[in-house]
Amino acid sequence: MQMGFYFDQTRCTGCYACVVACKDWHDVPAGPASWRKVTTIEQGEFPDLFVAFLATSCYHCTQPACVPACPVEAIIKRKEDGVVVVDRIKCLGKDQCDLCWQACTYRAPQFGAERNARMQMCNLCLDRLEERKKPICVAGCPMRALDSGPLQELKAKYGDAREAEGFAYSDELKPSVLFRPKFKGPSS
Repeated sequence: MQMGFYFDQTRCTGCYACVVACKDWHDVPAGPASWRKVTTIEQGEFPDLFVAFLATSCYHCTQPACVPACPVEAIIKRKEDGVVVVDRIKCLGKDQCDLCWQACTYRAPQFGAERNARMQMCNLCLDRLEERKKPICVAGCPMRALDSGPLQELKAKYGDAREAEGFAYSDELKPSVLFRPKFKGPSS
């Protein structure tokens, strides 16, 4: 089984509730590290404007580039659910190594502001997953733009759209994320 995310780009208003919920739940201090991010995409000129948001995190790729990039095997992909996790104690830290960050197309590995910060990233809220609860970003989204679960179940429920505005699917990495993309239109 492969766990993954679904993101409805047509529902996201860029409120950052998912980011705040994640930082709060995981005690990620204020600063550069953010396990979930929201990007604003603005295009065009008045009166033909287009605005969309893209909420991103680790996509728990089927073939994650970060795992083989780590020289001390601090990053693993769990067999039971496909979640990519990091052992922060094993991690060499940003000052000595940031190969995972360099390898990740989606820039999911995060480092705090402290000296030789250890890598951290979305773990699909393993503590909540064990209790059969959704990740805190999903639970905290007031627009219900996020969902998570087994990728096959998400496909059956939402379809198999692999790309969205601001996101390019990698056939090599196979990120575990599905979308309802927001399309540019005459009134977007």
